[in-house]
Amino acid sequence: MFETGIRQLRMAMGMVRGRRLDTRNITRLVDDALATLREFGEPGADARDLIDGPLTDPAARLDFATEGVRRTATRLASQSPFYARRFASAGVPPAKLDVAGLAAVPVTVKRDLVERPDDFQCADTSRYLATRTTGTSGRPAEIWMSRYEMDLWPAIGSLAAVLRDDLRPSDVMQVNISSRATAAVHLDVACCRLVGAACRVLGTVPPDDALDSLAEQGATLLATTPSYLGELEAAARRRGMGPDDFQLRRVDVGGEVLSTSLVAAARETFGVPGVNDLFAMTEVVPVTGRMCGHGHLHHDINMGLVEYLDLESGEPAEPGALATVVVTPFFPYRDCMPVFRYDTRDVVQCLPDEPLTCEVAGLPGTGPIVGKADQLVRLGPGDIVTPRQLIEAIEALPTRPWPARFRSTVDNGRLRLTVPASVVDGLSEGAATGHFADRGLDVDLDLVPDDEAPALRHLRSDLHETTFTVRPTLIGA
Repeated sequence: MFETGIRQLRMAMGMVRGRRLDTRNITRLVDDALATLREFGEPGADARDLIDGPLTDPAARLDFATEGVRRTATRLASQSPFYARRFASAGVPPAKLDVAGLAAVPVTVKRDLVERPDDFQCADTSRYLATRTTGTSGRPAEIWMSRYEMDLWPAIGSLAAVLRDDLRPSDVMQVNISSRATAAVHLDVACCRLVGAACRVLGTVPPDDALDSLAEQGATLLATTPSYLGELEAAARRRGMGPDDFQLRRVDVGGEVLSTSLVAAARETFGVPGVNDLFAMTEVVPVTGRMCGHGHLHHDINMGLVEYLDLESGEPAEPGALATVVVTPFFPYRDCMPVFRYDTRDVVQCLPDEPLTCEVAGLPGTGPIVGKADQLVRLGPGDIVTPRQLIEAIEALPTRPWPARFRSTVDNGRLRLTVPASVVDGLSEGAATGHFADRGLDVDLDLVPDDEAPALRHLRSDLHETTFTVRPTLIGA
């Protein structure tokens, strides 16, 4: 217990002072947490504070954020060619930056990473592993990670997972995300290794293959994307599979909008209490976000600063307004190709200005991701339709068209929604438009043949990885 306390103190001091952390010390804390759980059944408040806080006091949060911003900006100004130019152009002294003065530094956008990737690498690090964005929202960006980052992130992630009971040594995790998401796959595998859990990386293989693996190999955790979960749900229902066929205790998804109807269906089919809708993005790893029981999205504030900026003005968004999520991962958590004020273009709705009552009420929260900023449909001043509204409405149709395929455009001030014909099978035109009207959407429907569906909307489940797998048959049968 004494050695555990020393290790916790070392980690806490490293976080406060902003120095590179001892990754071996953190991995030992994972072992300590597992041993404590085996003996006492719970990790203790001191261990949880290393991961979740105690930054529940607004003044303490501001001081912590200001120190993180200055530390990170100072390093970038001396080590990153891109940000050395950016801070100089803005006339901003990095060592004197504070949260209130961040607006003087323009946001970084994905185009910057795509067009000038080498300018983002810090001079005091070496490249180790490259990962790419999926490309579903445009040209992929390539991000290099250092060896330190590849050791640090799984260590912190596995410690958090153990303390929150997200990952146990007895678990078997099945990973159905694109193998191109190198960092995400590495993190899943490395976290399982540190905790002692099993990990099966399948990628976005044909849904029937994934279902066979879930059912026959005893997976207890599933990591995937909402669109692929939709394909799994549709395939499981087609095959008549239900809770008795699976041993899952949790499903984690991220990267796309997850509808409430798909959550309800997945709970019923796979027998899980819920589906965790997580925020994660290659460009801003390791800053993440998780949903609480009240449906709020709470971003991590220990490893980075998260801003919610008005879509029009770029100023901090008002309560109830739509906002784009802008993230600055702090040093020492981001090392090789850091970003500063990275505009994710993920849009959330700010919550009303009133106290939260959820289980993580001490942390700032917003509504869930409603889509990308460039996918919002503007019908008029103040009249915006979000991708979430459309996905929720389409996936709630009686045909259960998971994942939703559609294209939304504006025609003479009206919303035109293009969908595959099978989406409204069995419904009259009036019943179909009435379904959307009941959800606050006045639409003109445009139906196209089902074989044109993939062209309507790019999804992460489209990154299919084909296999030579065939169902075995007996010779001579």
